[in-house]
Amino acid sequence: MKGTRRSFFKQAGAAASGVFLFDIVPARALGLQGQPPPSDIINFGHIGIGGRGKLFLRPEANLGKQIPAPSNLGGDGTRIMRPARSIALCDVDSSRLDEAASRVGGRPRLYKDFRRLLEDKDVDAVYIATPDHWHALQTIMACQAGKDVYVEKPACNTIEEGRAMVNAAERYGRVVQVGSQGRSQLAAWQAANYIRAGRLGKVSKVTCWHYASPQGDWTPDSNPPPGLDYEMWVGPARWIPYNSKHTHGSFRWLIDFGGGQIRDRGAHVMSIANWIMDADHTGPVSVEAKGDPPPDGMYDSAVTMEVTYEFKNPDWTLVWAQPGTPSKEIEARYGAIYHGEHGTLTVTLGDGAGTATEQKAKDFAAQCDCGKVYRSPGHSEDFEDCIRTRNKPIMHIEAAHRVASLCILGNLSFVLQRKLEWDPVNERVKNDDEANRLLSRPGRGAWHL
Repeated sequence: MKGTRRSFFKQAGAAASGVFLFDIVPARALGLQGQPPPSDIINFGHIGIGGRGKLFLRPEANLGKQIPAPSNLGGDGTRIMRPARSIALCDVDSSRLDEAASRVGGRPRLYKDFRRLLEDKDVDAVYIATPDHWHALQTIMACQAGKDVYVEKPACNTIEEGRAMVNAAERYGRVVQVGSQGRSQLAAWQAANYIRAGRLGKVSKVTCWHYASPQGDWTPDSNPPPGLDYEMWVGPARWIPYNSKHTHGSFRWLIDFGGGQIRDRGAHVMSIANWIMDADHTGPVSVEAKGDPPPDGMYDSAVTMEVTYEFKNPDWTLVWAQPGTPSKEIEARYGAIYHGEHGTLTVTLGDGAGTATEQKAKDFAAQCDCGKVYRSPGHSEDFEDCIRTRNKPIMHIEAAHRVASLCILGNLSFVLQRKLEWDPVNERVKNDDEANRLLSRPGRGAWHL
């Protein structure tokens, strides 16, 4: 890790000059007085620090203290944050940048262009919490710069982007964790442990439910607010005039920027489904979406829809439905029901709101940890552990790309209003040139793969 190399060369240089470190370095820098030594500390940069991005900040004042990890990052809220600090912050919105700097304290380095942050040699790893249309390029460029990456879900906006992210992580030997944090929550592990142990027998179907996407009341375009670099905010996406209902917090309902509920919560609910069903390295053989096109309004993502995915070897069906039929076992606004030979099991939510499952899975987990399912210590903790061990995290980029592909293909089938025959090995739609042209996007200006 870079921190180890920096520490080594500083000490070697001091020894060669005849100067002893105890004379010039405070005790805290040597790991004394309860402080972690520099070789154990991860220096983080943060790209995108509104909304979710705030949760990843690591104030200098907390270094070396026993701070419980936020439960909405994954885990049960009782884990202790690993020694790390936030030394560099980037956002295209000056107000968010100033607020984050105040939260971190000390003297973090501030950037409005993420490329300058990636050039910072003191940054070991980055948290990326920008809007979805930026995830792929920023992750790829971070890997090229030698940084490990935690990037929010969904991993990508196109199939081409997702495969490029996988290739970049492998080529540059980087750890990449994607923020579908449900896999790191206790109830998801309990459910996976139960199903993988065969308690339901063969699972032939997983049905997801979720409430509809918003339509949005019409709001006129306007000039961007002072302090927001709107040109950089749009980045690689198709340019549209600034509108307050299209940016912070609302971009998700536009296909070019977000992609609707299926690409938002679908990246959580279907992430757990892929994990439980051991489908992290494959995909469906067909995708068929049904529903009515969205009405005229602010947004172009599907308001209601139903997508059916068929998998082979083993054979099973995944259904994403807005609104769908909720489970009768656990009351929740969204989740999934696993249908097996010997009954069903419900797993709800799977994001920052937490995850829940039925008591029978909890009771079984208390009696039998079958050892077939990795139990994450928490999503950020898992990422930070993997930075040190160089293992793959629980939501590694290949798995995240496969989940994002489900969301992307569901929207594509919905837009084209036809069933797609999918080749999960070559990642192409069979006998459909129009659909294949939509598996990538040209980018804009300097921003392209």
